[in-house]
Amino acid sequence: MPYSTGTVTNTRDFGTASTNIVLNVRNLDIALPVSVIVKIFASVDSDNFYTAYVSSFDVPPNAYDVRTFFIAGNVAYEVQVDLFSNSTNALISVYGIDEFGNLVTDQRFAQNEMSFIPTLSPNP
Repeated sequence: MPYSTGTVTNTRDFGTASTNIVLNVRNLDIALPVSVIVKIFASVDSDNFYTAYVSSFDVPPNAYDVRTFFIAGNVAYEVQVDLFSNSTNALISVYGIDEFGNLVTDQRFAQNEMSFIPTLSPNP
């Protein structure tokens, strides 16, 4: 079940830019772990995107995992997340936060606001 935020504009011209992206994963299953793959693509010029992060981790049953990724200096980014489990009881959200640790409200994505994609994109 891969999801994407789509391309997010990350400039101060339209509000507050994010310096970090926070990925929250909640495994609601009380018996089975969930495996997560996250890919973050970023761009310093809005033309060329590069793979900023690729990370995989497991979230134990009935647990949370919160990961932070540094994104400052990029004018655009996209977060893609794939969940692997025998259960579908995992929730995800993505938030941008500024240099002071405040939420950037324009860069907030609950799972139901993210786009379902058929597969994670290959690394550029």
